[in-house]
Amino acid sequence: MTDHGGAPGPPPPAAARSLLRFDGVERAVHWANAALFAVLVLTGAALYVAPLTALVGRRVLVERVHVVAGLVLPVPVVLALAGSWGRGLRRDLARLNHWSADDRRWLRTVGAPAVRRQVALRVGKFNAGQKLNAAFTAGGGLVMLGTGCLLRWYRPFPLAWRSGATLVHNWLAAAFVVVITGHVLLALSDTVALRSMLSGRVGRDWAGRHAPEWLAELDGEPIRRTGR
Repeated sequence: MTDHGGAPGPPPPAAARSLLRFDGVERAVHWANAALFAVLVLTGAALYVAPLTALVGRRVLVERVHVVAGLVLPVPVVLALAGSWGRGLRRDLARLNHWSADDRRWLRTVGAPAVRRQVALRVGKFNAGQKLNAAFTAGGGLVMLGTGCLLRWYRPFPLAWRSGATLVHNWLAAAFVVVITGHVLLALSDTVALRSMLSGRVGRDWAGRHAPEWLAELDGEPIRRTGR
């Protein structure tokens, strides 16, 4: 950067070189849900893994905590979407729901990052893997809530329903453990993205590498709409 006389000027402040990726509401929702998911996983393991059940004991209390955590899980999202303070979250939900041709190409090159770089995919704020994760979490969470309620308040329902709900709830819980573990490992492998869930900000260079279409959107450039 130079001033009017051609001499180098001071570098731009760090805030000018960074971008707001997640606002405070989005970060609060993320960490509230992360804490609730942790409670659900730990209490679920204490209920269904025999060695842990014997170690923890107090099954009735553990079951109550598990049920309450499951019922409370949707509350942070609902509260965040209920008012003007949730504008950022609503925009990001719309982004997660939009699938482009580049998203589909991203999925086809998951195991070939070199190929992905060669085709110069225009990834938005969220890549296709993050969109799939969000869709699974939302849909699976609703199924877990429904089957969990059926298992807790089972008296009006026939035995076949309860047996089916148990099977679905347990296997879907195992799938959630796998997905959450993968999510955590990927977050730990990208410290910039992980810090953005604490500070809310990422550098422009990171956005240019990982989310060029989002960077173009922020810079006011025309956004390519390649269809769903």
